[in-house]
Amino acid sequence: MKIYRDQGAKGALLDEYEKALTELKTLIKDLSQAQLTTLVDKETADEDCRSIQTILSHILRSGYTYVIMIRNHEGETLEIRNKTTLDSSTKYCIALDEMFAYNLELFEDYPQLSLENFQPKNKIISSWGQRYDVEQLYEHAIVHILRHRRQIERFLVKLDISCWTLG
Repeated sequence: MKIYRDQGAKGALLDEYEKALTELKTLIKDLSQAQLTTLVDKETADEDCRSIQTILSHILRSGYTYVIMIRNHEGETLEIRNKTTLDSSTKYCIALDEMFAYNLELFEDYPQLSLENFQPKNKIISSWGQRYDVEQLYEHAIVHILRHRRQIERFLVKLDISCWTLG
């Protein structure tokens, strides 16, 4: 039976974030190194979207970046982490769990963190120029994982078709 967090909207956001990560980890947990590293989209200009490995590295870095953006907005001075490239799906699953723990730590460190902010001047300005309050940024983070999970599913279809055609 699923246990839900009892923190109102914060709990709901964290539960949905964890659910999105669980779905992603279920999808990738048994990938071979070849499936992980094969360049599936060789035409894209986006280096984060060429292979499942590059997508997962992007998801990890983004998951930390969202928290760092919030912490910096709260007065801390943290640097955005460098992208990490791992060599197995098992290592990515562990790293995704560590990234989620970093998200949980934010709410432990800032128990009174306000989710909503209606004043544009008080919102967090992302590196891509969009303004978010904490709730909007977490909603973005959740959908970000969902979108890339879908992309990985599509990559796996292409990889299976390629293997079947060649084999």
